[in-house]
Amino acid sequence: MTSDALSLLLELARALPAVRMAVAHPCDAESLRGALDAREQGLIDPILIAPLAKLQAVAEASGQSLQGVHCIDVPHSHAAAEQAVQLARRGEVNALMKGSLHSDELLHAALSSAGGLRTERRVSHVFAMEVPAYPKPLFITDAAVNIEPDLLAKRDIVQNAIDLLHALGIVEPKVAILAAVETVNPAMRATIDAAALCKMADRGQISGGMLDGPLAFDNAISADAARSKGIRSPVAGLADILLVPDLEAGNMLAKQLQYLAGARAAGIVLGLKVPIVLTSRADNAEARMASCAIAKILAARRVVA
Repeated sequence: MTSDALSLLLELARALPAVRMAVAHPCDAESLRGALDAREQGLIDPILIAPLAKLQAVAEASGQSLQGVHCIDVPHSHAAAEQAVQLARRGEVNALMKGSLHSDELLHAALSSAGGLRTERRVSHVFAMEVPAYPKPLFITDAAVNIEPDLLAKRDIVQNAIDLLHALGIVEPKVAILAAVETVNPAMRATIDAAALCKMADRGQISGGMLDGPLAFDNAISADAARSKGIRSPVAGLADILLVPDLEAGNMLAKQLQYLAGARAAGIVLGLKVPIVLTSRADNAEARMASCAIAKILAARRVVA
């Protein structure tokens, strides 16, 4: 996120108590730095879960200090994921963070039917992005968890994102449901799902946001593009949330915005008993800190609720 947006997010988060967060296997310099920087900023009270000798070696090699930080020694990354989830199940932490292990390792433990963190809601991921060419933060979902979500999964994905924006103080977020075209085409499932989701919102099956779709990407984020196609919509050109058709489309869109448009992003996993900061191994400490701020705000809002 840009420095201004990050400052606003951190300001909102700093007014809340630090969230107790289990950090699973922060065994590279960037993931460890992200956790320790977030601790220094008062965003999180971390528990680092990793092979202790490896963690100490990383800290020493990168000039970081573990003094005063609670660490739990485990034999490997799988054990770190399992331990982090168990701490959340017991209520000892209110959020999780992925370190240098694979996302699937942590999500597998979190989604376990026996000892995981499932709720009735579908699990989904949201990118919170600050795009220099767009006048406000843009939230993209789902670009990391659900590969080919069906209609009911998309309903939960939308609701998760709306609930996130409510926690961030955006009262009635505008949701653009993306497809390749703006008209309903039976041969294109994304357009059928978009129309159904809008009607579900009309009937109260999705609440708290303003939905419109199908909308092509240009019409979702450009009022001029929408006007040129004769689209009249309170969402077109003003979208807060972009619901993508599938993970491939979302992943490509998010990375294109980052690498071609200079966007910066934070990421969070929703729909579980606690939020998960699910950063990429390519993310820097700033992105991890912004994600921690979102997790802190979410955790605090859930405690208040």
